[in-house]
Amino acid sequence: MVPAWRLRAAFARRLSDMYGAEVPAYTTLLEVAGQVNDDVLSKSGAAAERLGSIERVTAERHGAIRVGTPRELRQVARVFGALGMEPVGFYDLRDAADSAVPVVSTAFRPVRAEELARNPFRVFTSLLTCDDRRFFDADLQARLQEFLARRQLFPPELLELAELGEREGGLPEELAERFLTLAVAAFELSPEPVDRAWYEELEEVSAVAADIGGVTSTHINHLTPRVLDIDELYRRMEDRGVAMIDRIQGPPRWDGPDVLLRQTSFRALAEPRAFREPDGRITHGSLRVRFGEVEARGIALTRAGRALYDELITEPAEVWAARFPRTERELAVRRLAFFTYEPVAGRARDGARPPRDLAGLLDGGWVTAHPIVYEDFLPRSAAGIFQSNLDRAGTRDAGARAATAYDQEWLAGAMERPVHDPFDLCAAQQDRSLARTPHALDPEETP
Repeated sequence: MVPAWRLRAAFARRLSDMYGAEVPAYTTLLEVAGQVNDDVLSKSGAAAERLGSIERVTAERHGAIRVGTPRELRQVARVFGALGMEPVGFYDLRDAADSAVPVVSTAFRPVRAEELARNPFRVFTSLLTCDDRRFFDADLQARLQEFLARRQLFPPELLELAELGEREGGLPEELAERFLTLAVAAFELSPEPVDRAWYEELEEVSAVAADIGGVTSTHINHLTPRVLDIDELYRRMEDRGVAMIDRIQGPPRWDGPDVLLRQTSFRALAEPRAFREPDGRITHGSLRVRFGEVEARGIALTRAGRALYDELITEPAEVWAARFPRTERELAVRRLAFFTYEPVAGRARDGARPPRDLAGLLDGGWVTAHPIVYEDFLPRSAAGIFQSNLDRAGTRDAGARAATAYDQEWLAGAMERPVHDPFDLCAAQQDRSLARTPHALDPEETP
């Protein structure tokens, strides 16, 4: 039996190999990321692995895909379910960027710490909001939904194997091989000609909408390695002549704790595609839909920490530096970030009574705090990456009312499975560590 985590690791490797063959600049990105990580590890030693071992950082990837209907979203959830990946978080990108990005998203990933340690592969998955009147009028919505209803993204055999794998927690070796082959093939770029008139009609609304609803298949839009110094990677990629987007998304670079997520990418490449013209002729041209993203991950913030981040991220860097905590200790004591806590061996045998506050336990050496890595995504950053790789802004009728109010509950109903709250997952991990710590905190001190 091949367990789900091994299926996940194998799928991530094969997807990376496939994407590298299709998008050679991605291979360059992996090479530069590896060099930067080696250099940081050599310079900083153990401090470089504060937020994960170099083995995990090197192997870490997240991917991004886009689907058009709740049915397709349910199906992809089955595929990822066989890989031990569950939906986490709800992201509304429709108002997170100036350009038209008519999607809501979730991320499929492992949710238990031990599974993340084995292989932390994630897939950011976006769903087209066909009935949002700010983007699609009734006529275009009807034709778009009719087009999407006719296509089949995932073959029945793949879905049957996925259902079996999720139910059994893995697959027999021969079935595992077949499942992996079918799953990787489902995310390859299709050679089928694109209906030019239909694609361009959707592209007038949104290039993202055209990429989702203007073709008969789906594909990986990007794969993202993790790097320990994203600013240095950005510089080295530009030195190699790779066109990068204009900025790094997320928190600013500073000398305090790394928090949440910083992302950037190289510009979407013009890839050759076949087109079907209105008169039936097949011609050749190009589309820009796929790019190479890279990320640097930091400490997961609590709801209070995230509120402070959201307040400061639009301010100048000096405001961030003045108001955001400059140490992990302050983040922990002010309940702004998530940590696991571990009692210090032998400390309780010195006759002293432990304090009943977290600051006292930390300062007195009774417990040590280990930061919990942020495993999720930022809507503004994700939309910023999408926007920076578009050739045109698209159109959005600000005066129209959205036909559907999308939220996490709606998304869970569409997938027919629960969507985990990322704050709750981190809080539960922190609470489990505190339960193993034999020093009782006062109720108001409990994180």
